[in-house]
Amino acid sequence: MFDRPLDNGQATEILRSVWPDVVVTDVRARTGGQLSSVHEVRCAEPAESVIVKVYADQWRWKQAKEVSVYRLLRTHEVGPIPEILRVEPDIEPLGCACTVMTMLPGQPLSHISAYLDDAQIAHLYRQLGAKLAAIHRIEQSAYGYLTTRILDPEPDNTAYMTRQFAKKLAEFAELGGDSALHAAAHAYVATRTGLFRRCQAPVLCHNDFHEGNVLVERNGDGWTVTGFIDVENAVAADPLLDLAKTDYYSVHGDPVKRAALVAGYGELPDDWSERSKLYRLYHALELWDWFASIGETAPLSGIADDIRQLI
Repeated sequence: MFDRPLDNGQATEILRSVWPDVVVTDVRARTGGQLSSVHEVRCAEPAESVIVKVYADQWRWKQAKEVSVYRLLRTHEVGPIPEILRVEPDIEPLGCACTVMTMLPGQPLSHISAYLDDAQIAHLYRQLGAKLAAIHRIEQSAYGYLTTRILDPEPDNTAYMTRQFAKKLAEFAELGGDSALHAAAHAYVATRTGLFRRCQAPVLCHNDFHEGNVLVERNGDGWTVTGFIDVENAVAADPLLDLAKTDYYSVHGDPVKRAALVAGYGELPDDWSERSKLYRLYHALELWDWFASIGETAPLSGIADDIRQLI
């Protein structure tokens, strides 16, 4: 992967097909991870900044998925989301996949949430709930992982989630997870598979809608959501699977956040809390598996404790 900051010359060449007379003044590394690196490119001509996202070789296919999901959201007028300006599967001078997109205003909610009072948090989380509800109004034809289509589609939620839990539990065992905890989680899921059939239809799920991927900006005396990013994990699934991931990754049992998220989302089925708990277990298993697979051992004990508490 191209894992060092772009220089001004490289950024200029990348942007020249978007703006022939572009003048780049600064390039800053924004974030980076296992899948991609993200760079903010500031320009004097035109006087704006853009995002250049560079994909690791083994994750090039994620580029087409991300572009497809952003365009689907834009078609349904759900956002704010970045606008795609250029898509190159093998761009010079980098020799790797690259996407150029507009930069949304604001900063990640995760950067400032610890400094906000309950009223400000509630105001923002109601907006988060409303954004999720808007995403979930985009219906899908089957259940499964999204790329530019649904991979290995399943006709119903029971088939999909039974398959997914089996996969994550198997990975947990293969990666050295505690055998007693594995057995307890397996038994917990086995007695609750009937909850899966209560989802009647699949919808588009962001599947990573946490504070780090939600941008906010101060508006007068308060804060407002200015958009959301990173749709690389999108799936077609039960909307409560998505709501549960936001709960597990960002709410962390905070009653103010949870109440506001639900209030902003709108009407939920009577069994939403029970189903959400089961789905939080799925997300905890998936996260444990991910960290274990990349050799990041520090978070594993805490996630294992989460699994114990959930079951």
